[in-house]
Amino acid sequence: MMKALSIFIAAFWAVVALTTTAVAQNGPLRIEITDGVIEPLPFAVPNFQPENAAAAELSQNIANVVAADLVGTGLFRQIGSDAFISQVSNFSAPIQYADWKAINAQALITGAVNVSGDGRMTVKFRVYDVFSNAELGDGLQFAGTTNGWRRMAHKVADAVYSRITGEGPYFDSRVVFVSETGPKNDRKKRLAIMDYDGQNTQFLTDSSAIVLAPRFSPTGDRVIYTSYASGFPRINVLDVASVGIRQLDMPGEMTFAPRFSQDGQSVVFSLSNGGNTDLYRMSFNGAAPTRLTSAPSIETAPSFSPDGQRIVFESDRSGSPQLYIMSANGGEAQRISFGEGRYGTPVWSPRGDLIAFTKQNKGRFHIGVMRTDGSEERLLTASFLDEGPSWSPNGRVIMFTRETQGANGAPALYSVDISGRNLKQVRTPNAASDPSWGPLQR
Repeated sequence: MMKALSIFIAAFWAVVALTTTAVAQNGPLRIEITDGVIEPLPFAVPNFQPENAAAAELSQNIANVVAADLVGTGLFRQIGSDAFISQVSNFSAPIQYADWKAINAQALITGAVNVSGDGRMTVKFRVYDVFSNAELGDGLQFAGTTNGWRRMAHKVADAVYSRITGEGPYFDSRVVFVSETGPKNDRKKRLAIMDYDGQNTQFLTDSSAIVLAPRFSPTGDRVIYTSYASGFPRINVLDVASVGIRQLDMPGEMTFAPRFSQDGQSVVFSLSNGGNTDLYRMSFNGAAPTRLTSAPSIETAPSFSPDGQRIVFESDRSGSPQLYIMSANGGEAQRISFGEGRYGTPVWSPRGDLIAFTKQNKGRFHIGVMRTDGSEERLLTASFLDEGPSWSPNGRVIMFTRETQGANGAPALYSVDISGRNLKQVRTPNAASDPSWGPLQR
């Protein structure tokens, strides 16, 4: 069904040497690629049609968010309405393909919005391949409340993105992070949650205690993090819906760097006792923690593989922080990082093929990716301080913390495509750090 549009994405992913591509089929679409740089695919999104007066403002807002989501990927370029030759005044009317070809629109997205008296809203939309004079798939519709109009727009954009690229969606997702205020030597930190694009920020904790490294559960209903409320680092679990918090009862002087297992039924973390730091795993059923490593070195920052069978982590057992992989049940570990510099904060891709990490080398910090055997290392960013990568639900984008230097330096959230393209800041109300990108919302 994707016809010509799929050639665009397939060619792009081939250039950046990634393993997963859309299925290319013959078609008239042509693009120019030079040194891995592409011309974004031009698309048009006329204002969605309001089917009643109550939908007038929302229909325009939804179309704007759909366009912003697509443009934000770096793969699409929006054609402004001032270039339109014809308008889509009726959602069911035939498409005048010649008018859209004349302005070089290669994809066309149309939609309509209806709002009922009780505040319920329905959004329906269609996607067209202009050059093939054909609709991509059947039209879809989503229903919800007017309060959730932004989320509905993200769902529309996800469907459009997936149909054109063949990739999984990621716009209808949220990010939990640490919101920071105050001077650099006296930062107040609290947990916050937002839409993937920085909108709809809500605070989950107050600033009475330092909080670090929040991590979403696989289902997005809980967040696990490190809290200093007791004066020492301890692991807490927060229920996102109720904002209820409980501390996990664990032995040891300090517990930190937690992360959920892929089934959400257990947690892996670092436990420090008597000056020694090792990895442990504990089930939420109340069983005692299981020790996974036993070495005089520091083991921390564990992350499960998507199938839950292995763990990647950071250890200085070789004399400097490096990345290792071992069974999720512990045992012998295999080193996978061998480049110059220090490696840390590894995170397994949702696809299972890559591991993202932080690298420090020659006074610069980088976000990078490598294969799970340590091969094909690629550095995606470089700055005074980049750290703490987190994957989008489809494994295509990485969000991380970038901090500026100097007395007034502050952290902010950034994202980058795994090709190293489309680096951009994710706007937040305050300084922000430690992002954890959650799953698609249900």
